[in-house]
Amino acid sequence: MPLVLASGSTTRRDMLAAAGIPVEASPAAIDEREVDRAARCAGAPAATVAMLLARAKAMEVSARYPGRLVLGADQTLACEGRQYDKPADMAQGKAHLNALSGRTHHLHSAAALIRDGRIVGEAQSSADLTMRHLGADFIDAYAAAVGPKFMMSVGGYQLEGLGSQLFERIDGDYFTILGLPLLPLMGHLRAAGYMAE
Repeated sequence: MPLVLASGSTTRRDMLAAAGIPVEASPAAIDEREVDRAARCAGAPAATVAMLLARAKAMEVSARYPGRLVLGADQTLACEGRQYDKPADMAQGKAHLNALSGRTHHLHSAAALIRDGRIVGEAQSSADLTMRHLGADFIDAYAAAVGPKFMMSVGGYQLEGLGSQLFERIDGDYFTILGLPLLPLMGHLRAAGYMAE
């Protein structure tokens, strides 16, 4: 049976499908902001927040799909001690790019595999991305070019598109940057008998 993806992310769905993993999307009905807020108030680092969100999503969807393998995934961004959310609007997106300009930030991607409310496997990976110095005119032009996609990802960019113009250096796995620790996740899928060894 297809893996149930507890997300509406087309990027994650497409990554799994391209890797030959049958997938069915069923977005989680959780308050992500509340989970995020509670974790941060408890002092959780950005990588831990990503895993807590991935687990919460998978657990909620698992309750609706008995016997099925459910994948929850999330990604967080941290720079110099500050955690960033998806921009709420264009103005906040521009402010985020301005704050990240010329700095190295850290993306943390997490995945949790759940079946019948039990953790089958978890995977996590991180990547470091250094933005080049961005001028105000460039940020304005970038925001206008990407439009609503600006608010779809932490950091306000999708590396596979125009977001590639923002960077001067990237250290880390490409799949991690897209929002899924795909290679370690596939190891867990093999161990669970979901994929061939």
